[in-house]
Amino acid sequence: MISESILNPRRESMKTSGFWIDKTMDDFMSVAVAASPNKEALIAYRHDQSDSQRFTYRELSEKINLAAQSLHAMGVRWGDVVSVQLPNWWEFVVITLACGRIGAVMNPLMHIFRERELTYMIGFAKSKVLFIPKKYRDFDFESMIEGMRQDLPDLAHVVVVDGAGSNSFENFLTSDGLDANLSIPNGAFPLKPDDLAVLMFTSGTTGSPKGVMHTSNTLVSCMNALSHRFGVGDQDVYLASTPVGHMTGYVAVVLIGLRNGGKVVLQDFWDPLQGVAIMVKEQVSYFAASTPFLNDICDVVEAQKLRLPHLRSFLCGGAPIPPVLIDRARDRVGIRVCSLWGMTEILSGTLTEPARSIDKSSSSDGRVLEGMDILIVDDSGARLPQGQTGRLWVRGAQVFLGYFKQADIQAFNAEGWFDSGDLAYMDTEGYIRIAGRTKDVLIRGGENVPVVEIEGLLLKHPAIKGVSIVGFPDLRLGERACAFVVLRDMSTFTLKDLQDYMAASKVAKQYWPEKVEVLDQLPVTPSGKIQKFKLKDIAKKFAA
Repeated sequence: MISESILNPRRESMKTSGFWIDKTMDDFMSVAVAASPNKEALIAYRHDQSDSQRFTYRELSEKINLAAQSLHAMGVRWGDVVSVQLPNWWEFVVITLACGRIGAVMNPLMHIFRERELTYMIGFAKSKVLFIPKKYRDFDFESMIEGMRQDLPDLAHVVVVDGAGSNSFENFLTSDGLDANLSIPNGAFPLKPDDLAVLMFTSGTTGSPKGVMHTSNTLVSCMNALSHRFGVGDQDVYLASTPVGHMTGYVAVVLIGLRNGGKVVLQDFWDPLQGVAIMVKEQVSYFAASTPFLNDICDVVEAQKLRLPHLRSFLCGGAPIPPVLIDRARDRVGIRVCSLWGMTEILSGTLTEPARSIDKSSSSDGRVLEGMDILIVDDSGARLPQGQTGRLWVRGAQVFLGYFKQADIQAFNAEGWFDSGDLAYMDTEGYIRIAGRTKDVLIRGGENVPVVEIEGLLLKHPAIKGVSIVGFPDLRLGERACAFVVLRDMSTFTLKDLQDYMAASKVAKQYWPEKVEVLDQLPVTPSGKIQKFKLKDIAKKFAA
């Protein structure tokens, strides 16, 4: 699944330099269980339950053992894909680690995805098993999947958390013949460090989503680099409030916490009041999320006149952090905010260390992490001097190993550089600043909105002749979306029309434009290319 032509050239240099250490999550879990079996490993808070669920390292390991055996009994073998569309629930963590025990590929799916996105992703991956909640936030996932099964011929099993009957998660962990003390099922082949471990889809900003492939070595290199720069370890408490269906929640919180033998706390739905209360109760010391989370935390802490003495650093990525928010978090809340730049393909490329957070997080997106290289070039690939804006290229230990079943996509050049699609410049100290995007992407609350896909969908509406979607600034979410439309003769199109159409098309609500503007014609260049910068100027009137 991973091309040897991509893996082999990097393997030798990464292992020789010590950035690929040939360890899997199963290796780290074994060490933690042996060293501290009775230490709390995982605490899960759900918005629909009054009490948290708590697991020691021994208890978590036993759940993983049972899940691995059950998956193997279902016919899941090395290289098979297991899709998991769960919120931040403990079951997600168990399945993640159980997949490694039998060599299966973990495919996290955001809980916001609906039929349109899921049919493509699950079908393309040929997932053998899918885990879903019965209901989450009043949406019936089980009914949705039942209506999709005829379009997913490779999907052999659906397991429902909080479900009833033979396909329930409870039954999945309690089937006859399971042994909580058996770590690896008979006949199973655990993941090796260079095996495909995680398949995560991009947001489809330039067409259909692409499946990004990561191994244990690329994942662990990210955890090691972040742990070193933040100085976190087994005494830290890691709070996952940002979705575990994203690399931030998945790798930079859940996996890093367990890799370090620490305590991981899950909050399944971001409620700022509950989130801050959890931080205080569990003495959270490490948190990673996008800018809206930070803004909400500041609001709650200020309103309640609290302090968060245990929270040493806040890893913030997904969009530039407003300088006023950096100052607010530092002066009124006592949080050191560390800016990060990364993406699904790269994990974490640059990060501002805590010691420089005050003066650098508001003006940069960090400096390169250990094991990574960055290069800023012009359109011809020539290196640009400091201070000049160009294309941001990256290579190194955390970079993905290609796109799933799309070997025809040339992700890397001859020297192994990956073009991130971002524009950036570097200052005299080696810190970069993202200055724009070469890809047509809009980031709303840390979530990439697939602009091209949504525009294509809107063009199918009978009232619309032309459409272009751009972002406009928003204090909380970073950006919101405005759809500029040109209508057919005698047609009308309102925001309510758009919302009804998006709902009928089964599009994730986070991708819906929040504003609609009707124009007689879209501004274009002489060659016919839409001038989005002009539309962005118009959309600024909506800025909050």
